[in-house]
Amino acid sequence: MIDFEPTAEQQELKARVESFVRDKVIPFESDPRRTAHGPTDDLRDELVALAKAEGLLSPHVSEGWGGMGAGHMTKAVMFEASGYSMLGPITMNIAAPDEGNMHLLDEVATEAQKERYLKPLAAGEARSVFLMTEPSPGAGSDPGAMLTEARPDGNGWTISGRKWLITGAEGAKIGIVMARTFDEAGEDIGASMFMTPLPAEGLRVSRVLDTMDSSFTGGHAEVELDGLKVDGDAVLGEVGKGFRYAQVRLAPARLTHCMRWLGAAQRAHDIACGYARERESFGTKLIDHEGVGFMLADNEMDIHMSRLAVWHCAWVLDQGERGGRESSMAKVICSEALYRVADRCLQVLGGMGMTRDTEVERIFRELRGFRIYDGPSEVHRWSLAKQIKRR
Repeated sequence: MIDFEPTAEQQELKARVESFVRDKVIPFESDPRRTAHGPTDDLRDELVALAKAEGLLSPHVSEGWGGMGAGHMTKAVMFEASGYSMLGPITMNIAAPDEGNMHLLDEVATEAQKERYLKPLAAGEARSVFLMTEPSPGAGSDPGAMLTEARPDGNGWTISGRKWLITGAEGAKIGIVMARTFDEAGEDIGASMFMTPLPAEGLRVSRVLDTMDSSFTGGHAEVELDGLKVDGDAVLGEVGKGFRYAQVRLAPARLTHCMRWLGAAQRAHDIACGYARERESFGTKLIDHEGVGFMLADNEMDIHMSRLAVWHCAWVLDQGERGGRESSMAKVICSEALYRVADRCLQVLGGMGMTRDTEVERIFRELRGFRIYDGPSEVHRWSLAKQIKRR
């Protein structure tokens, strides 16, 4: 029998994060530096300093590189607690894309690359980007459609192409670029990943996109790669194994998204419950109307089942398994269930829910995006269906 009950140590860490977010982070939610394209770097730096002072910075990174070496189950309880404010993950340096990039570097990078790139990331001194997604007809849900190319150039490579929906590109200091790789004979030898410091000649942010979400520092950008040159030691891992490394990054990253958004959904639910207990309509409290009470009951069930999906996947990953199938299931379960939670919360709040007097309106918008990034629900269902066919 699998025991998902958090240990005493995990419960203590969860309580620490909950207290920290409530007392230190939530007061920043009305800060004007929280813009339509995410918190500014100035606000991020101030928040990161708070987490560093509390000893809660980068818990997912191995201890040798400045983190706590937290396993997936420990991350599950800490990341959910951080997500109770959408500024929490940024504060603790566990927001996308940096969290996934740090995990990838921890697993794949050379010691020299870790010193140059992982160390400042773990310390919260730099932000990073993962440049994989491309505008049509390039790579989106189908990474095999990648059009960005890397070709040999002396002892290094020259990279050309276009990327878009690149989270955090504006102001990032470190980039991981994914490109189809060609050898000297012009033969396609598979996708590879390349490290580059930013800014860099040959890499330009052409525009920052206006999107419905607003929780990622640097927003989401379109990036032009026009003759970006990198040295031979810039290759992350081995040449031609980029898709394999993408799975090293993406499976855990899907799960950590679920962890963080669980906290946000719980916040929206708590706000809606508080409102329903106080607001009167037709002579009685809102919560006593079955239409409202049933919505809140459905919220409890969706949050509970989402948490179990996260914990089960975290347990699988902690056993050393790849967890791709489990993370796909968790991503679909959580993104759709937690969006239902936010939708119901907005409905319970009525006109109040449409305003920014509470966090619910923002959480609703953010959770809608969660159903698309890191693979839309339909792509994960298709992948699972193919696995069912093979069995």
